[in-house]
Amino acid sequence: MLNNKTILVTGGTGSFGKCFTKYVLKNYQPKKIIIYSRDEFKQWMMANEFKEYADKLRFFIGDVRDLARMKRAFVGVDYVIHAAAMKQVPACEYNPNEAIKTNIEGAQNVIEAALDSDSVKKVVALSTDKAVNPVNLYGGTKLVSDKLFIAANAYAGEKDINFSIVRYGNVAGSRGSVIPFFHSVIKEGGTKLPITDYRMTRFWISLTQGVELVIKALEEAKGGETFISKIPSFKITDLAEAMLPGCEKPEVGIREGEKLHEIMVTVEDSMTTYEYEKHFIVYPQMVWNHRQKPDLSGKKVEQGFSYSSDNNTEWLTVEEIRELLKTVELEK
Repeated sequence: MLNNKTILVTGGTGSFGKCFTKYVLKNYQPKKIIIYSRDEFKQWMMANEFKEYADKLRFFIGDVRDLARMKRAFVGVDYVIHAAAMKQVPACEYNPNEAIKTNIEGAQNVIEAALDSDSVKKVVALSTDKAVNPVNLYGGTKLVSDKLFIAANAYAGEKDINFSIVRYGNVAGSRGSVIPFFHSVIKEGGTKLPITDYRMTRFWISLTQGVELVIKALEEAKGGETFISKIPSFKITDLAEAMLPGCEKPEVGIREGEKLHEIMVTVEDSMTTYEYEKHFIVYPQMVWNHRQKPDLSGKKVEQGFSYSSDNNTEWLTVEEIRELLKTVELEK
């Protein structure tokens, strides 16, 4: 599907963008991958990292806040992956206007540029568990972003274009998540791993799994769907035990804007959620064009169903976590 296609990734120098680029170049023959971001140094670093693929990569300095620049970047593009965002919870709380400009107005600019393009066929936006029942500004802005991308299908008209969403939580080993924090404590000789709350659970997803879900959305989306992977859960206390066996685990209290569990599908969403072999799809409650008919080959979930890291049916043991940790590359 991606062979001989031009793909643009906003925020493409981030961990997802680099993993997506590597995955696509290894498994497909794209015509071109455009990395759209505002940090010239990160682009230079990525260009060096991928120099053997220089003929396939293009680096485009630009900000999602700049609609005119984005329209220029979208010329000739077939598929857009929107990964650019302000993601750090404290940064969003202290700089709410900036978070709104990037996460909401930036999302609207992606939509406008795609709708005005003569070439873009599919747009997939990355979401987060924090957009579900949000308790912080980052989650609030991503909720609005999700709604914008779903509603964008109402403006497609007869154009061959659709917009969909991929949702997952913290990626194992990503900056700001608990694994690198525990790793730094252990590296410095610490014997205690602080736990914010003994009840806390999380989903386990790798960057590659996140990329594969985006590819699935590109292949299958008709417009307005939210794709969610079926992945195992783990207890934070078990993660600490896997990383430093027998360590003390003092409970230090939950942080501002933090949730006990990652929620992917709410009870309210259950009315339009279907289950497939390896994923769920939350279909939009409103249908705006004739192409946007759901694939009903899946199994409709029961009313009242929800999918969160604490009510999951698949759980990782301490040993399984320990094995998975061997595959985690910590973000620098």
